[in-house]
Amino acid sequence: MTHATKDLRIIAADNPSPLTGPGTNTFLLGRDQVAVIDPGPDLPAHRAAILAAAGGRISHIFVTHAHLDHSGGARALSQATGAPILGFGPAEAGRSAVMQRLAAEGGIAGGEGLDRDFAPDVALTDGAVVESDEWRLVALHTPGHFAGHLSFQDGARVFCGDVVMGWSSTLISPPDGDLGDYFRTLSRLDQLGAAELLPAHGTAVADPPARLAELAAHRRLRTAQILAALREGPADATALARRIYDVAPALIPAATRNVLAHLIALSELGAVSTPGQIAANSVFSAD
Repeated sequence: MTHATKDLRIIAADNPSPLTGPGTNTFLLGRDQVAVIDPGPDLPAHRAAILAAAGGRISHIFVTHAHLDHSGGARALSQATGAPILGFGPAEAGRSAVMQRLAAEGGIAGGEGLDRDFAPDVALTDGAVVESDEWRLVALHTPGHFAGHLSFQDGARVFCGDVVMGWSSTLISPPDGDLGDYFRTLSRLDQLGAAELLPAHGTAVADPPARLAELAAHRRLRTAQILAALREGPADATALARRIYDVAPALIPAATRNVLAHLIALSELGAVSTPGQIAANSVFSAD
């Protein structure tokens, strides 16, 4: 499905799911020198829709992060158009030392939907500016959902990938996701004063301050629920997720990873503890 304004076209990929909502939004910015933001999954029909909607020459392919539903179609689109791929770095780039250890030693391999083959042609650092005669994008490092997550500021609007969505809170799954980073990203986005956030799933966020505050409050509530549950007795992330979340059984694994992200952050603050180093099956106690 394609939606369009004067300078922006939005093409939704046919990959709906409980985690992707109606599907991945691919954004086409400009008319003669077209910037593609999040080419989406590697689906021939979606790629054909992008090429048909572009009209003019696709000059750049921007990727917010290396999950397959965002980056999977990047290389094939690049080969079809000659446009370079721009992103933060390889799929595991940007992980903190704690998250690297968890991935290596803690039985928390992560990588759900990770595009392990992703490597941008051009690596973008925080604050990098890429522009054409028609558009100017500022890369913003916005980790939380994903260590190497970028958002792209276009004047008063921000293409924010998966870090903010209007219909759901984002998945924070260690070692790719980091709750501390997520709170810092929410604060940074709020300080931008953007008039509109454009997520890669679902519709635009027309009141960024309200939505950002709502998402932060939601995470604080989850933290309070976890601490309250632990005061009743030690538990691991799975048991806590089953106690706290009211979701279908199929979504408990995702909820468990969210809980684990909270437990890691609380452990770093000294609010909870676990014997030995944190691992996927660690049992935590409130301190």
